[in-house]
Amino acid sequence: MARMKFLCDAERCIECNGCVTACKNENEVPWGVNRRRVVTINDGIVGAEKSISVACMHCSDAPCMAVCPVDCFYRTDEGVVLHDKDLCIGCGYCFYACPFGAPQFPQAGAFGLRGKMDKCTFCAGGPEKDLSKEEFRKYGSNRLAEGKLPACAEMCSTKALLGGDGDVIADIYRQRVLKRGKGSEVWGWGTAYGKPDQKAAPAGAKS
Repeated sequence: MARMKFLCDAERCIECNGCVTACKNENEVPWGVNRRRVVTINDGIVGAEKSISVACMHCSDAPCMAVCPVDCFYRTDEGVVLHDKDLCIGCGYCFYACPFGAPQFPQAGAFGLRGKMDKCTFCAGGPEKDLSKEEFRKYGSNRLAEGKLPACAEMCSTKALLGGDGDVIADIYRQRVLKRGKGSEVWGWGTAYGKPDQKAAPAGAKS
């Protein structure tokens, strides 16, 4: 069984926000909610600026599931993390627990009253019957039931945003990295934290 994942290639993202627009259009996302957004890192620094598209990453050990007091979150056989809006009480715990800021709360009133939590569904709908009007009204499009991939990934003009079987998209990204002239050093401790400085040899020491 495939495990669905997202991956954004920062070297290809051009910050066009096509993925954001595709998501809102496909799922008729409530006003004030962005299930997907483009984040720019090192903004304004020449040569260091990168952009990535961020949404729910459908974690294997999702913190939102761990903190929800009413257990409205569940994981499908494909590894997609979904939620039941009929159970959601709008407490906001998932919003604070998620490192990606995926859960969003639409403003239901003039004084900031929260409604039911909304989040990226990987275009997999919700607990209602597949492709039903009720499912679309609450959760948006169920493209996975139609044999399609999420609209955001399919709309990406540079194919920076990949969505689908985690093993497949990992292979695609690995091939891209190798073609860029990088190898195994792309992953690991040295990449994340930098390589330790080489200590200078003491004076008079034989090499």
